[in-house]
Amino acid sequence: MNFGRRSSTTTVRCKYCSAYLTATPGERAIQCTQCYGVTRVRRCARLPLPALPRPAAPVGIGFPPCGRGKKRAVLIGITYASVRRGCGGELRGPINDVKCMRHLLCHRFGFPGDCILMLTDDQKDPFRLPTKDNIRMAMQWLVQGCSYGDSMVLHFSGLGAQVADDDGDEVDGYDEAICPLDSFQKGPILDDEINEAIVRPLVHGARLHAVVDACHSATVLDLPFLCRVSRCGNWQWEDHRPLSGACKGTSGGQAVLIAGYSDGKSKITATPEAYASVGAMTHSFIKAVECEPRGVTYGRLLSSMKAIMTNGGGRCSLQGTVAGAPVSKVANFSGVQEPNLSSSEMFDINCKPFVL
Repeated sequence: MNFGRRSSTTTVRCKYCSAYLTATPGERAIQCTQCYGVTRVRRCARLPLPALPRPAAPVGIGFPPCGRGKKRAVLIGITYASVRRGCGGELRGPINDVKCMRHLLCHRFGFPGDCILMLTDDQKDPFRLPTKDNIRMAMQWLVQGCSYGDSMVLHFSGLGAQVADDDGDEVDGYDEAICPLDSFQKGPILDDEINEAIVRPLVHGARLHAVVDACHSATVLDLPFLCRVSRCGNWQWEDHRPLSGACKGTSGGQAVLIAGYSDGKSKITATPEAYASVGAMTHSFIKAVECEPRGVTYGRLLSSMKAIMTNGGGRCSLQGTVAGAPVSKVANFSGVQEPNLSSSEMFDINCKPFVL
């Protein structure tokens, strides 16, 4: 899809393995097919993010779903089964994560089924594949026209990446990103774009919760405040507002990201009768929500998630069958070690109830 920019391609060298890469016009970064590293595509001037036109969907398929209630969600799971990923093969779990998350939202929090958009790479409908363009349009659909009382959820299960920051708005000097199905052709979606797409449009009274199960995802919404465990073992807020003064907040609403600190190394924890797998981050979130009483505080939820991760996932008994088989294997493809919470505003996590 060309958003009105030059049609000529750009060739860059991978900063990790020196391979030559061909970048799609207008994209900010490209992922290497050989080492999977992400390299920034340098440009002389920053261009505004493109408007995202809605494509004409084939009759009988449609994008996005018809339902647009006060509660709506976008759930993305990518196994990368069609992409050659070397000895690691495809990820085992993201599609199962999406199915389990959908079950939780519908049965625990009352989300209408027709207001949940699922993008997975096992679908035949081209508008439901988790490509870069489809993910962009899904994010636009999620928050477009949001109003007071709206509760929105974004869930992503797949690969994450880091790339050196080029505009001085990152405390650690790196942009985080999620990798769509066509990341090797069109590049990842950087946190700057995610923030502009789904954080800044949130108006007063609108809430967005994001759960991201991917490596390098702790600040992937580019939110200004990060809450994580301090050296003393207590949950503590950190100010991640950029020194450049760039706006990373909302238009009056609230955005919360539950992700995790990770080392990017995959790990597997399995029970003897394992049939199907789920991601460790998604598993710990769903299991903590199901085990804790309704109205649990954010602090208690994070502590419960951390305990589940520390115990190696425990016995995985999530609700919702996957292809008729019980979910009984935890695949830590994101290398997550402990959960983090970031937000558009600081609050008392030990008093504020978690509500979707």
